[in-house]
Amino acid sequence: MAPGMICAQTRSSPLQVGEVQLRINSTQAGKHRIVPAVIWLEPLAGAPALPFSSARHYTLLQKNRQFIPHLQVIPVGTAVSFPNADPFFHNVFSLFDGKRFDLGLYEAGSSKSVTFTREGVSYIFCDIHPEMSAVVLALPTPLYAVADANDSFVLRDVPSGDYNLHLWVEGVPQNVVDGLTRLVHLTAQTVDLGMLDVPTMSGGMEHHRDKFGNTYDPHSKSPYGP
Repeated sequence: MAPGMICAQTRSSPLQVGEVQLRINSTQAGKHRIVPAVIWLEPLAGAPALPFSSARHYTLLQKNRQFIPHLQVIPVGTAVSFPNADPFFHNVFSLFDGKRFDLGLYEAGSSKSVTFTREGVSYIFCDIHPEMSAVVLALPTPLYAVADANDSFVLRDVPSGDYNLHLWVEGVPQNVVDGLTRLVHLTAQTVDLGMLDVPTMSGGMEHHRDKFGNTYDPHSKSPYGP
């Protein structure tokens, strides 16, 4: 068996589909932290590449100086709408490795959209309100699960086969999560992959810069919003 491969099986015969379970232990300075996290399975040879089951409309609502929801998982090639439900201007942008865009200023009651054409993570911010942040994770597979309040994942209806198990955790550098990728051989109805220790780090999204690469001035007053 190749190094790093997890073989998940039981004494029963392999089934067509099964369930994957995983827990993460997110720690910082010895303290547990609950952070947004996603796992997904990349099918390898012999595993079917499943399409997303149905098209739907994806939205990141701007309201009360927040993006709602904070995390949005979408199929690659999907458009996301950014309606402004606040009574003042917003300026949505992303300058990271997923999808780079700048929607510019737009007023209350209006909406703009972005198509996420490549796989990856996009960190979304507002150039006026530094407290606003969101994440769009564009995936080519519907085999994903979002962590619950206990840092646990349950991924159901997974066809038997070999997969790369990928993980994203907010605040963890990309090179760290890339190092947590595992080969997984799925043959059982219910597969428990146990606990995975994930170090979370300070200096995350709360310390981002504006769209010009500058730090936000905490004492400045924007003419476009409170």
